[in-house]
Amino acid sequence: MQNIPPCPSCKSLYAYEMEAKLLCPECGFEWTPETGFVEKGLQVKDSNGNLLADGDSVVVIKDLPVKGAPKSIKGGTKVKNIRLAEGDHNIDCKIDGFGSMALKSEFVRKG
Repeated sequence: MQNIPPCPSCKSLYAYEMEAKLLCPECGFEWTPETGFVEKGLQVKDSNGNLLADGDSVVVIKDLPVKGAPKSIKGGTKVKNIRLAEGDHNIDCKIDGFGSMALKSEFVRKG
């Protein structure tokens, strides 16, 4: 068995090797063993701290009022095929009955 160093981000001992990179299953960090270089990129976490990726499905965790709409997005609404974006509202998606929408990741959980 190889000697794999702990994750440089969260210090998890469960890192594993995949192709030429080391990956952490707990925080999603990727790095190369030669340089110790950590590939950040756009990392968006949900309300529970799980990393989100393009194409994931999420669940809204609380009622969210929508400007100009007669009703709010109810907690428990499932949103499929999200896209991650830079900025304050870091999730772009389409919600049935509302259309295109930008959400904050702090109000969703992976699901």
